[in-house]
Amino acid sequence: MAVKKQAGKAPGGRQAAYTARNRAAIVRAAQNVLAEIGPAATIEQIADYGQVSPTTIYKYFKNKEVLFAEALNQIWMEWVEWSYNGVPEGESLEAVVDVARKLFWIKQTHPLFAKILHNTLQNPDFVIKAVRSSGERVFRNLAETGELASKDFDIRVNLYANALAGILIAVHVNEEMSPTEADQALAIAFRIFDVSEARAKKIVSRKLIFP
Repeated sequence: MAVKKQAGKAPGGRQAAYTARNRAAIVRAAQNVLAEIGPAATIEQIADYGQVSPTTIYKYFKNKEVLFAEALNQIWMEWVEWSYNGVPEGESLEAVVDVARKLFWIKQTHPLFAKILHNTLQNPDFVIKAVRSSGERVFRNLAETGELASKDFDIRVNLYANALAGILIAVHVNEEMSPTEADQALAIAFRIFDVSEARAKKIVSRKLIFP
């Protein structure tokens, strides 16, 4: 006797795909709300933008803070992948510096990400943590090859992360620095890793290649 499929229940693969689509749509809505309103936005505003109910959002995310953290992390990682453009992460000091420099131009290359940074950099913790977590491995590899100082490594990474966050605030929040001025500030920031002044200036003066 043939076994009848239970009505209304999709197979596991289809259900997983459905869940993934819903979750991705909520994350995209959160990114747009972060860009339009900022971290002060409510779950109701996110639900209204995504055309779902607050209950649906809570089905996938514990609270607004968890959702915004996921939205920020996702757009950050997508940007990092775009920025390296197929070049292995940490392949050279030049490649790492180029990625940092591209952050100064995101108004032109990634307007949504630029708006999100503008609204979230009032509290720079996310950028500082992102640089420390995703960048630490890259910096450690460069330290092992002798391109960066290895002594007091963790302290240097923390100082650099805070310095980069400050430069980004000056560019995207206070608008006190142009991308070119930010390049000069970045060259100073890399002195934290004992990169010589001459080499740092030479690296930040290279022509950026955008994907």
